[in-house]
Amino acid sequence: MAEKKATKAAEPKEAAAKKTTRKAAAPKAAKATLAVNAENVGFKAGDVYQALAAAQKALNVKEIAKAAKISEEETLLGLGWLFKEGKLQSTDDKVTLA
Repeated sequence: MAEKKATKAAEPKEAAAKKTTRKAAAPKAAKATLAVNAENVGFKAGDVYQALAAAQKALNVKEIAKAAKISEEETLLGLGWLFKEGKLQSTDDKVTLA
């Protein structure tokens, strides 16, 4: 008699199970919440001011955040505080002390 060709149904169950098993997606890291209050925003403004004073040149938001070791959102809060106080001036996309 003629031999039959092996089909996928003839595969061992373990081999078939390995092919379809996928790793579960790693849970995304929870984002830290930012407390928006006068005290916290004031501290972030101080961080931004110190970073700009140390750099002694105009920086963009990303550069300020890196220098101050805070997030870009916190940097924007600090910048808003300092702009309101008139301590900053902006040129193009960069900010410097007034």
